[in-house]
Amino acid sequence: MKDLRIMFMGTPDFAVPTLQTLVENKYNVVAVITAPDKPAGRGQKLNQSPVKEYAVSQHIPVLQPTNLKSEVFLEELRSYSANLQIIVAFRMLPEVVWAMPELGSFNIHASLLPQYRGAAPINWAIINGEKETGVTSFFLKHEIDTGDLIFQEHMSILEEDDFGTLYEKLKYKGAELALRTVQAIERNEVQPQPQLISSETRHAPKIFKDTCEINWNQPAEQVRNFIRGLSPYPAAWTKLNGKNFKIYKVTVLDDAVYTSEPGTIHTDNKNFLHIQTAEGALAVLDLQMEGKKRMPAQDLLRGYNFEV
Repeated sequence: MKDLRIMFMGTPDFAVPTLQTLVENKYNVVAVITAPDKPAGRGQKLNQSPVKEYAVSQHIPVLQPTNLKSEVFLEELRSYSANLQIIVAFRMLPEVVWAMPELGSFNIHASLLPQYRGAAPINWAIINGEKETGVTSFFLKHEIDTGDLIFQEHMSILEEDDFGTLYEKLKYKGAELALRTVQAIERNEVQPQPQLISSETRHAPKIFKDTCEINWNQPAEQVRNFIRGLSPYPAAWTKLNGKNFKIYKVTVLDDAVYTSEPGTIHTDNKNFLHIQTAEGALAVLDLQMEGKKRMPAQDLLRGYNFEV
């Protein structure tokens, strides 16, 4: 096979280990495509994406198009003569872009496709109480996350995992899978397989603030999975005592110690904060009151009393 000329596309830190792995394994990444710089903070200083920061540190050319169908951008893209495109945590691509390289465009997705197609696969796997997830490499086609499968790597979801810990593990697992996929393409050993949809296929739609409100009318374990699937970001929230609280960590109380209505607070306002669910109760361990910092529940109770 002739030498690979790789165009890499990605934006958040989830994509950086893959780009770094390609560079460290001496692959020819001819350019990187990432999101435009965004103003942030009080001074509205322009922030570069994590992918751009790494690319610049490695002296890799960076493209930041606002319109992926613009003829100016497409001409620039063609000028790099890439024969393979790798996409990790980037936006949807028009066909004119993903169909351009002769060896195709493959994506790294943080689930075992076809399970959890969509924008938030890590969150939804935990929210739904899954015990296993993984990463998938697949060739792009028209509909999002539907292309032919190349490889998959499985990973257990541990009881103590939340979105943050699983995200960290999967971003490195994704980098390993990308390298394996590139090596197979290089050796012409790829045999893509179509995705098989069933009635048990679950989806992973984008998460919004309203999606993150806790429903205490569910069993304790279901509420716990919901909270850890959104922790630390974007964070599950609820109203307690008329104030908004983000809840980051809870444990299920072993015994059915309370017989109150779901959402009822039980606390001594010193050592513990318990909340009733539809079945059982949860001990809140880590939370954030509106306008305050995140802290352990016991620290919050030193300066704030709940009406019981």
